[in-house]
Amino acid sequence: MSDLAIRSIAQEDYAAWLPLWDGYNAFYGRSGPTALDPEITRTTWGRFFDEAEPVHALVAERDGAIVGIVHYLFHRSTTLLEPICYLQDLFTDAALRGGGIGRALIEGVDARARAAGSTRVYWQTHETNTVAMRLYDQVADKSGFLVYRQQV
Repeated sequence: MSDLAIRSIAQEDYAAWLPLWDGYNAFYGRSGPTALDPEITRTTWGRFFDEAEPVHALVAERDGAIVGIVHYLFHRSTTLLEPICYLQDLFTDAALRGGGIGRALIEGVDARARAAGSTRVYWQTHETNTVAMRLYDQVADKSGFLVYRQQV
């Protein structure tokens, strides 16, 4: 996909980022009455541009249109010296899925992780996200770990 560019998000991308962000949240059931508080969206957006934050974003752009987004962050580990990169959110324009955008965004995160000295990128997805898992099974290994969480 030679006409696809992966780049860091910019302030002027907000209007194009927001529908993809909303689509991502709707995909995971966070829309309508269960929608994210708008303050979370505003704060998330601001974190991308705050040097003190470990949260980053890339966009996939084709012909001047943003067609995919990925958010990632770095954190410490008790088992590694270097930071670990967590790919938190990945979403592409539904009409363009299967065309390499998701793979290109993952590769973009991989490149940023290597540049930051990280030796591992990881992510999770819902067990029902079979379309995305077809890609993930091609580009990564399953860790074997299950995610448990609780509200505190």
